Amino acid sequence: MKNIIKRLLVVVFGIAILFTTISCDVKKNNEGGDNPSDPIVDPNDSNNPKDPDPVDPNPNQTNQTDPSDDVVDYAASVKLDMSSPTLKTMVTVKTYVDGDTTHFNVPTSILDTGLLKARYLAINTPESTGKIEEYGKTASNFTKSKLMSATSIYIESDSASLNADSTGGRYLVWVWYRTSEDEEYRNLNIEILQNGLAIASNSAQNRYGETCIAAINQAKKQKLNIYSGQQDPNFYYGDAEEITLKELRTNIEHYNGVKVAFEAVVVKDYSETVYVEEYDEELDMYFGMTVYYGFSAAAGVLEALAVGNRVRIVGSVQFYETGGTYQVSGLTYRAMRPKDPGNVQKISEGNEASYALTTPERFTSKIEIEDEENQQTNSYDYAELAMSSSISMNNLVVKSVYTTNNPDSSSNGAMTLTCECDGITISVRTVVLYQDGAKVTADMFEGKTINVKGIIDYFDGQYQIKLYSMNDVTFVE
Repeated sequence: MKNIIKRLLVVVFGIAILFTTISCDVKKNNEGGDNPSDPIVDPNDSNNPKDPDPVDPNPNQTNQTDPSDDVVDYAASVKLDMSSPTLKTMVTVKTYVDGDTTHFNVPTSILDTGLLKARYLAINTPESTGKIEEYGKTASNFTKSKLMSATSIYIESDSASLNADSTGGRYLVWVWYRTSEDEEYRNLNIEILQNGLAIASNSAQNRYGETCIAAINQAKKQKLNIYSGQQDPNFYYGDAEEITLKELRTNIEHYNGVKVAFEAVVVKDYSETVYVEEYDEELDMYFGMTVYYGFSAAAGVLEALAVGNRVRIVGSVQFYETGGTYQVSGLTYRAMRPKDPGNVQKISEGNEASYALTTPERFTSKIEIEDEENQQTNSYDYAELAMSSSISMNNLVVKSVYTTNNPDSSSNGAMTLTCECDGITISVRTVVLYQDGAKVTADMFEGKTINVKGIIDYFDGQYQIKLYSMNDVTFVE
């Protein structure tokens, strides 16, 4: 009997423990406790739904939106008010420069020159015309695509008159565009901000300041582009300085001995060297560079450097003592890592040399370029900046011919033609030329008028046109 009672007590005690455990589990579940089906919450996670939103330091100005709210199209929320006292005028695009700079054709009643260099108000996009920065090309392409799609464009000053920027050569404006006549105008400055392609630049200190700040905050909360924390797919993350050919040419001494990367089109291949060029819309000219690949270049380098290819050149800038010029050399290609940022890479093929038609006056002119960083204007020889790019020039009258006569030289038989056009002397230097299997001699050119296509070169303190083939010469009757 005693044994039976003991067994009953054990059973009752066990049942009591079971009910107590179930009760505790239910309570924990109701309180959001350690239920394995519950998400793990990191108290430091900014996405923790239990954390309150950060306090807005300027609640009356920023108009921040919650990530769960609908996305606001701030570019459409402001309206182009034609009755406001601000200065407004319809324009067309003259030159696409970068994400926050465009040159517009304007009425001469606005500016005597008919050209307004516009700096977009309230925004600062990453650089893409000099030293290339992350999201710089993306921002530049975004601005260009919007303006190219426009059927009409207005610019608006922030006041009743035009306001110059710190350089004095550009004007601060709002840019409005629409893509059809039955649409309202969109504010491109604000659209760039809301797409996360610019940082603030006195964004609150203007007539659309509250909307600008709201657009920036929304882009941050959506983690768009420069606010994404992600790498820019259009930017190379390597050890080379990412620059444009314009930046390299205008600051060549600064980059001496530096590993650089830039894009350009291959226009000529001669003697283990290619000549590359890149068009600059702002200055309406081609910048060029000599790239030496050498006799031991990797197959990947040679394939990329085919004439007509647009390529990404990666190499070191070196001063070539013999020629007295700069060149890029030390090109590499890792076949096992074709996307390595240190590789020379083909971007596209089927491009053509410009052979930009150039007058003698232009060839011997000076080019003035604004240095925004140092707040000054620098002067360059046109031919210095365009050196190694392709060129054509017409109606050159050959006044004299000098022939290299050195049997031990590879240039034996090459000629220098001293020509004249419009009262300006131009030198044309040839390689050893052949026609119908025979070497071309001076009597072929003496006293003739010619049109030529070649590469801008430099020799003995003088800029000249380098002629590589008789196919690039036309004799004018």
